[in-house]
Amino acid sequence: MASNFLKTKDIAIIACADVKNQRRSGRTAYDFCGDVMVALLEKAGIGPGDIDGLAVNMPTAEAGNTFYSNMVADNLGLAPRWTQTSDIGGCAPLGNVVRAAAALTTGQCEMVMSLATDATGTTGVDHRQLGGFRAEFMEPFGFQGPPTAFGFLSSAYDQRYGLNFDALAKLAGAQRDGAIRNDSALENFRKPITAEDYLNSRMIAYPIRLLDCVMRCDGGSGVLITTTERAKRMGVKRMVHPVAYAEITNFDPSDSTPDITETGFSVVGPEVLAKAGMSAGDVGMFHPYDDFLIAVLLQLEQIGFCGRGEGGDFLLNTDISTGGALPINTGGGQISFGQPGLGGGGVNLTEALRQLFGEAGERQVPDARNALVTGIGVIPYLRNWGTSSCMILEA
Repeated sequence: MASNFLKTKDIAIIACADVKNQRRSGRTAYDFCGDVMVALLEKAGIGPGDIDGLAVNMPTAEAGNTFYSNMVADNLGLAPRWTQTSDIGGCAPLGNVVRAAAALTTGQCEMVMSLATDATGTTGVDHRQLGGFRAEFMEPFGFQGPPTAFGFLSSAYDQRYGLNFDALAKLAGAQRDGAIRNDSALENFRKPITAEDYLNSRMIAYPIRLLDCVMRCDGGSGVLITTTERAKRMGVKRMVHPVAYAEITNFDPSDSTPDITETGFSVVGPEVLAKAGMSAGDVGMFHPYDDFLIAVLLQLEQIGFCGRGEGGDFLLNTDISTGGALPINTGGGQISFGQPGLGGGGVNLTEALRQLFGEAGERQVPDARNALVTGIGVIPYLRNWGTSSCMILEA
């Protein structure tokens, strides 16, 4: 296990911001970067010249752009001394925080702005050419897109353990309750749903229902990261520390016929808890990447909140509301908030930070002190997700 250089709490996140999600906004990822930067600078009381580090995700429309971080800096009028572009999908926002922490620790920069924006809903065109999807096997049989992949995954889980759809209905309703109280959520998601609404929603790719699925949209979020020492000199009153992180890409490559219900979270989940000196029972809030509800169920089991096949019972027997024993995705998660582009991990990170900053308003978790946030990467052909990441944050 790698050492945990974050445990000293020498790194601080001092601000987070997002923009209101939109469908087919007609804008670009660069536009949303500007909006998020303005909000971050205002919150922190600093100017563009104070930012000397820039970390960005790789938007779908910019896939293959070798100079994306340079283009973002140019559009924002920044002259960073350190840049990072991460291409690990929904893991990129968390990955960029820890990469920025490493750059800050080694003195490469002093104030990093990390941005995760996308506007794929604008064009509807996907220019990627991904060999791992094995299109020659998929397309002739109608295997198209993530819903089909998660349909296979859900069927495999159902055959092994039995899927508890009442538990998924409870999770869907709880996350929607958070979106109703989140001004940045997509407008059409700011309406309550019942368990019956979930169970009666139309089938997309058996057993995936419409209300199991995330909706792609235009939007984004960002955070400011610096050293704790500098934050104190700036007079920052509230800061959040990333205290542990673990990440794995291409889980179990030696198995050519893998069990698709097993994921990298079986490795990085227990590892991140050990690095933080915690057990799953010590986690105050859980903000898991949730492009599909089954992903939350698998993460609960493989990180260690419950045993294999027990995720449904855990959800039914646990209060996951904002005032409950384990609040989950209190801002709606991506499923009820919207997923900017194809990798919206900034949604879950920003909500965790809002809670820890005490900025969540009507959905504020009482006495929020720590949070576990996760990210998920690409879904290769008949394998589980390509990257899994976990981060523990403390106020």
